[in-house]
Amino acid sequence: MKYVLITGGVVSGLGKGVTASSIGVVLKACGLRVTSIKIDPYLNIDAGTMSPFEHGEVFVLDDGGEVDLDLGNYERFLDVTLTKDNNITTGKIYQSVLEKERKGDYLGKTVQVVPHITDAIKDRIESVAVIPVDGKEDPADVCVIELGGTVGDIESMPFIEALRQLSFQVGPDNFCLIHVSLIPVLGVVGEQKTKPTQHSVRELRALGLTPHLLTSRSAEPLLESTKEKLSKFCHVPVENILNIHDVPNIWHVPLLLRNQNAHHSILQQLNLLSQATPPDLQQWTEMAESYDNLTESVRIAMVGKYVGLTDSYLSVVKALLHACVARSLKPSIDWIAASDLEDDSAKSTPEAHAVAWKTLKSAACVLVPGGFGDRGVKGMMLAAKYARENNVPYLGICLGMQISVIEFARSVLGWERAHSVEFDAQTPNPVVIFMPEGSRTHMGSTMRLGSRRTLFQTSDCITSKLYGNSEYVDERHRHRYEVNPDVIGNLEEAGLRFVGKDESGKRMEILELPSHPFYVGAQFHPEFKSRPARPSALFLGLILAATGKLEAYISRQNGS
Repeated sequence: MKYVLITGGVVSGLGKGVTASSIGVVLKACGLRVTSIKIDPYLNIDAGTMSPFEHGEVFVLDDGGEVDLDLGNYERFLDVTLTKDNNITTGKIYQSVLEKERKGDYLGKTVQVVPHITDAIKDRIESVAVIPVDGKEDPADVCVIELGGTVGDIESMPFIEALRQLSFQVGPDNFCLIHVSLIPVLGVVGEQKTKPTQHSVRELRALGLTPHLLTSRSAEPLLESTKEKLSKFCHVPVENILNIHDVPNIWHVPLLLRNQNAHHSILQQLNLLSQATPPDLQQWTEMAESYDNLTESVRIAMVGKYVGLTDSYLSVVKALLHACVARSLKPSIDWIAASDLEDDSAKSTPEAHAVAWKTLKSAACVLVPGGFGDRGVKGMMLAAKYARENNVPYLGICLGMQISVIEFARSVLGWERAHSVEFDAQTPNPVVIFMPEGSRTHMGSTMRLGSRRTLFQTSDCITSKLYGNSEYVDERHRHRYEVNPDVIGNLEEAGLRFVGKDESGKRMEILELPSHPFYVGAQFHPEFKSRPARPSALFLGLILAATGKLEAYISRQNGS
């Protein structure tokens, strides 16, 4: 197995995930099979219990793994299906070592960070690297490893040491280290500063790892004089100093790397030049350039809880992008904090309330994504009601679907106190209930997670047609509440249709309102499987409905 390790220096948030994904894209374009591992040095077992404000969205995999959002980047860029093992955390490593210690596997030895933790890290990397993720049976040719955080962080030290040992163990022909660093420009001087990167590389070398390539992040392209200075003081050949400057969209990053011959330097280090072909990125280039040339846009109102940090809804944003680009449109997302739509906000922050409503009413469609907790729920219901009553295309995902059920029960059935037991345990009309198999004491990995099958109840529904008239669809889930099966009869009599259910027939997966141009709720998260070249069916449906082209598209798809 050949390993490409991506480390980061100077500051966090440099885009190591996009860099790692882009390197994978370029290597894949050279005819190699690629897999990815993300190392997160935090003590959490996984990302499942972390607030989106803390760490961005929680990405869900087919096997139910709740992982770092960078694995979403890997899946979208490389078009692979990863497993929860592809996300290694300090928590997972320590948990496995402590379990072995409790069982007596270490035969009375003193269990220490070196060698026991570092050995566990190496073993985990080597075992995960050989798991095929592209549908084939044999292991991939190259494993791209991204080490989260910044070199020098206390929590990443055991991983740095384990990776140092791994590089020595596998030999120089099988290990390539790429260090991503920041080249700031001081406003007063206007000069590209290399000193932070020099210090970062020095720290990395002191820990026993020497970078083979340097990837510098900067606002503007790197000057030749800056490259030469970096080469001289960081002991990296000039041709191995790459630059990822700010680009119009992240699809340009693989092209930037290709244009700087990054693949040649990496393949040379890994002794793969004879095995690889010149990179074929024609489709990728067309995709990146077509997006830059789009002029028309569609306005999408995103009504959620975590709108202060857009990374909280990263996959939703990407799925909207994929759907819009497929229709030659640019997404224009209007972020609306759900609480700003509420009546209380009209009194406390009247300006924000007025702006939120004006924004909602000027959008071509409304999307309410998933979330947890009761903040903003009233606002989401108001958004769902507005979309339903004014024939505005609506897509509700997970909580967004449950919101539409609660709003429908209140407004159409007249159940004024209808609610989810998540928000009102005493509601006389519990239309959304706690799942029978859920745990009320533990938070981590206790939800309905991962890929589950949804069976269409009829072929005569918008969602079935959008999915290509299939009888079922497999999508990823992450929820612990569901629509109460006891109230389905009442809701359907009043006009709401549950067109998708699970295999038991008791779990509601997809709802539609036939009297509406596009009013769809999904209990699953369709955004997690959306890909640049294969947009999610439901997101595509939302954009088609927002632009008045849904009926024509469905007729064309069905050959009528």
